[in-house]
Amino acid sequence: MPSRKILVINCGSATIKFALVDEHEESFALRGIADRLGEPDAVLHWQHAGERHEQPIPGADHGAALARLLPLVQEASPGGVQAIGHRVVHGGERFTRARRIDAEVLAAIRAVAPMAPLHNPANLLGIEAAMAVYPELPQVAVFDTAFHQTLPEHAFRYALPDALYREHGVRRYGFHGTSHHYVSQRAAELAGLPVEDSCWLSAHLGNGCSTCAIVNGRSRDTSMGLTPLEGVVMGTRSGDVDPNLHSHLARTLGWPLEQTERMLNHESGLLGLSGLSNDMRTLQQAHDQGHPGAILAIEVFCYRLAKSLAALSCALPRLDGLIFTGGIGENSPLIRSKTLAHLRLFDLALDEAANARCVNGVGGAIHAPGHPRVLVVPTNEERQIALETLEVLDACAIRADVR
Repeated sequence: MPSRKILVINCGSATIKFALVDEHEESFALRGIADRLGEPDAVLHWQHAGERHEQPIPGADHGAALARLLPLVQEASPGGVQAIGHRVVHGGERFTRARRIDAEVLAAIRAVAPMAPLHNPANLLGIEAAMAVYPELPQVAVFDTAFHQTLPEHAFRYALPDALYREHGVRRYGFHGTSHHYVSQRAAELAGLPVEDSCWLSAHLGNGCSTCAIVNGRSRDTSMGLTPLEGVVMGTRSGDVDPNLHSHLARTLGWPLEQTERMLNHESGLLGLSGLSNDMRTLQQAHDQGHPGAILAIEVFCYRLAKSLAALSCALPRLDGLIFTGGIGENSPLIRSKTLAHLRLFDLALDEAANARCVNGVGGAIHAPGHPRVLVVPTNEERQIALETLEVLDACAIRADVR
């Protein structure tokens, strides 16, 4: 049977990240990004056959960018692709797994958009554009929230009036599910443990950050909540703050709700603390040069991360290991070291040489001998989205055979 290929699409409001994933190949035949969509300097970047390419697409919207992408996909996969897998950030309670997209699924994604206003509308743009450009292909939605639908009620409920949950869906949903799902499976493989009998703490650290407690392949608790704002410190997002902050700023500074929302989502986190940047690479350079804001931002980031991991340990019957992943988790020995320094009660300790070696896509064990397992596991959300898309196709084929 020929190897199947899935085009994975992850749309932002002005970007389309894409990858052509072969079910049997670890590397991608084609990957890239269409950036600054809708602007005069919109551009398409891609890698194919080991070479980098760039093509200006001035003024292109999502549909035009996908149309430009079509011949690249045809060149990289002459036999065609079997489906398109779309990353969708928020699926609410309705979606516990990936789903083939139809009018009903589109309506449901649209209905929960107010809980992910920065993400779901952009995801919908990509889906609708892809359906117009590739009308003959099955389209599948893979939800960041689906992996966390195994949280027990005591972990996902807020201590709010019951009607807010029962009638309006106000609860903790969690995000980065495809990443936490993928790295926990890879960690079990690396440790020689069965996925269905393994317990992990996972830290996905990038511009967005979250932690997760995973028991036997299922999410049992996570740091993000109703929206991707809750939890640990992130690039421009604050993470947890006093819930009364909105009214405090309204009373004392006269800030409207929209100004506080913008501040919490776009002006806080590492950027707000440092006054310098939301990019950890920039902050680490400044930290080494003694920049007070960068030093503070990194200290707060690591302490809050360690605090979250320690709290999530309540969801584990035992700890088989701690996983670092995401752009920061995979590439910052400093962040890993400083975070573990706050977790001494767990007897975690690093092999400094191994920790320094795990950067630029190199993963593996970084714990000191005789201490609990700590792993750097490069995430691969595109592959996870492709695998879940293939599962949907297989399930649809089985149902068709039964009929």
